[in-house]
Amino acid sequence: MKVLEKPRSFYPRFDRKPGAHPFSTHYCPGCGHGVLHKLIAEAVDDLGIRERTIFVSPVGCSVFAYYYFDVGNVQVAHGRAPACATGVKRVRPGSIVISYQGDGDLAAIGGNEILHAANRGEDISVFFVNNAIYGMTGGQMAPTTLEGMRTTTTPRGRTVLNEGNPMRMCELLSTLEAPAYIERVTMTDGKQLMRARRAVRKALECQIAGKGFTFVEVLSQCPTGWKLDPAVSLKWIEDNMLKTFPLGVYRDVTNERVAHPRKIWVPTSEETLKTLELSPDEGPGARNGGERKSVMGPVRFKFAGFGGQGILLLGEVVAAAEMIAGRQVTWLPSYGPEMRGGTANCHVVVSNELIGSPLVSECDVLVAMNRPSIAKFEETVAPGGTIIYDSSLIENPPARKDVTSIGVPATEIADGIGSTKVGNMVMLGALMGHLGFPGDDEAREALQTMVSRKDLLQKNDAAIEAGKAHVLQSKR
Repeated sequence: MKVLEKPRSFYPRFDRKPGAHPFSTHYCPGCGHGVLHKLIAEAVDDLGIRERTIFVSPVGCSVFAYYYFDVGNVQVAHGRAPACATGVKRVRPGSIVISYQGDGDLAAIGGNEILHAANRGEDISVFFVNNAIYGMTGGQMAPTTLEGMRTTTTPRGRTVLNEGNPMRMCELLSTLEAPAYIERVTMTDGKQLMRARRAVRKALECQIAGKGFTFVEVLSQCPTGWKLDPAVSLKWIEDNMLKTFPLGVYRDVTNERVAHPRKIWVPTSEETLKTLELSPDEGPGARNGGERKSVMGPVRFKFAGFGGQGILLLGEVVAAAEMIAGRQVTWLPSYGPEMRGGTANCHVVVSNELIGSPLVSECDVLVAMNRPSIAKFEETVAPGGTIIYDSSLIENPPARKDVTSIGVPATEIADGIGSTKVGNMVMLGALMGHLGFPGDDEAREALQTMVSRKDLLQKNDAAIEAGKAHVLQSKR
């Protein structure tokens, strides 16, 4: 019996995507990203490279590719995917590295990055989604926007004299000698979809064979940005985009190109210490005689609250303190556009082993300093985990019965110390009292690197002690 199912390079459920149905994506109806995602996932499955694949996605509509692809994922700054992909490939030459970018990302802020990655012939595969517009941020003009095309920043249409000509990336990169394979495709009908499918596979096959830089540009629809019906948007590509961006192979030297493995230099520990001008007793873990303190596997934290409560600083102090203690750590911030008064949260992972991802979908410890944070993140706490919440601002305790809930009147305690701002340090003390880490010395050393004023340090110290005392007293 033949079973039709989604590619195994996709997660069975998209549980990393918060607040929506676990089988839906964040893309708009009719968007071409989902179709291209499927072509890539099918190719990764059929070529048997899922365990070797690392997906690099920068800012843009594709920023959340790690919601969907069950491969290695790296999310990077706007336009910097080729630079990051270069580093990943050189450090892990046996991996298959995919740089997935949109036109506003690759051809605008990332123009320098893609040009030099191609010129060096980096052994990566770049999939470039060209929908002639900034789709994610409101439909502004992109470097690929067509002449005469109206966008929110060209309401009268793009003009050559004022905004210049659309950039043709396949044509531009094909003037370089290093790239192995460059092709432009689209997905407007079944025939073109099969051509796109072949191009995706060829790009990955070339990388598997070590033949160098490959680039596939995909003309894709953006019904929302174009303000067109999804079916009409496919016809719009044929009637308009193909005139400016002709389909076809712009460079293919794969048959004459042989594999060219790069020489990879991996410095020894002694060389690293010498480069950093460190003595052996200053290296990681040296403080504890080279031994890391015991932690029961990776501990995953979420810290959440209002912007202005010092949530990100709280996470930074925990991460820095554990790094001082010689452990592996990651810290990943997330906050709204309005820093003060908006929402803020950060993910921290502490482990004795290497950490695969800084993203915390399910946490062991949630530290929440306002009611919206409880509402949003309570369900993400693993059974048997811990919720520490500011009972000064959260009247009702969490409803979960399969976790440990600890109420700490952090804001009230902070006010008693003389500054509401140190409520985050009260929560740090509560965390230290409950878990037994971070250690006192490491936490204070970390804090001293981030807070310079002596009077604030004194209040922070008092807040930490008060939070710790409150938790220890409640355990008696």
